[in-house]
Amino acid sequence: MHQNARVVFRVASSFVIIELPFDLISSFIIFIFIMTKKMLKRKQRENVEEEEKEEKPKMKRTSDEPAVKKVKWINRQRVLVFATRGINHRHRHLMEDLKMLMPHHRPECKMERSKNLRVVNEICEMKNCNKAILFEGRKKRDLYVWFANISAGPSAKFLVENIYTMGELKMTGNCLKGSRPLLSFDETFTTQVHYNLLKELLTQIFGVPNHHPKSQPFFDHVYTFSILDNRIWFRNYQILTEDGALAEIGPRFVLNPVKIFDGSFGGNTLWDNTHYISPAKYRQALTKKAANKYINRVEQKMVRQATKPESSYMLNPIDEIFKGDLMEKAMEIENKSEILDNRENVEKSVKSKVKKIRKPVITKKVKKLKSVKKSVKSKALKKKKAK
Repeated sequence: MHQNARVVFRVASSFVIIELPFDLISSFIIFIFIMTKKMLKRKQRENVEEEEKEEKPKMKRTSDEPAVKKVKWINRQRVLVFATRGINHRHRHLMEDLKMLMPHHRPECKMERSKNLRVVNEICEMKNCNKAILFEGRKKRDLYVWFANISAGPSAKFLVENIYTMGELKMTGNCLKGSRPLLSFDETFTTQVHYNLLKELLTQIFGVPNHHPKSQPFFDHVYTFSILDNRIWFRNYQILTEDGALAEIGPRFVLNPVKIFDGSFGGNTLWDNTHYISPAKYRQALTKKAANKYINRVEQKMVRQATKPESSYMLNPIDEIFKGDLMEKAMEIENKSEILDNRENVEKSVKSKVKKIRKPVITKKVKKLKSVKKSVKSKALKKKKAK
């Protein structure tokens, strides 16, 4: 038995009641709900298109007419910040510090080291990110970092040195979470082509987009990128006053560039650092230097003994008389001669006293021995006579 339901329709000024099956009524209600939803979506699209048309600035305007301000979030930069397995605690703290400073970042779990780096492009597409920062650890002591522009490239690989996190430094500077930074670059970034490319890549990654939902609409700190010893030195300062007074916030690290590729996490090498030495080779050189220290010391000792002269130069003490004031030198020599004479006299007197004391002692001992021998002989003779 199919259940029927009564439906009331209004026609002009009168009402009409019709009995219809319940299944037909439910399908009719769902159809009406779907159609209304589609109509609402269409209206929303039309409203958005009208707003965009109104907000677009004019192609030609007079000098007196003010420019139309863009309030929308246009620069949609999203940076994926994550690491591979094998980083230690200091490297992880550095990554967390950078996440705190970048409100436009997207987090991700650790990536397996066995995977190819090209997989990062797919992860970024899934997370809707167009930039990536990948921390890659080696031997639990060395840290490499990749800065990449996803899909199109380029990408750069750096060795991170001299790491000091915010927890270690405990600086006096402070900034609001989510505030936008000013980027300050050294003049040497404009001298060479590869530094110019790195400057553009760093500005797109570290620069917080205007009107980002998670950002604050003001500047209260500065990122400085300076080049020294073929390395990029990163510092973060708080802006205290408008005069230019600064206070360091942290973190600190140094980027030693290794290679620049034309693609994202691979491709042809655009630039290779000739001054780069891998940390393993550097440690190996230090151990060799420490091992050779003992050998060098032994060799120097042997050379010194081989080149040592058998007899040194004979020095004449009278030559010192002609140096300096003659009267003073004469007085010094007289004093020295008097001291030497006194010493000789003292030694002679001591020797004579020793001789005088020892002679009588020796004679007494000899006399005693002689008397003892005589008494023994006399006793022996008396015994013989008695027999």
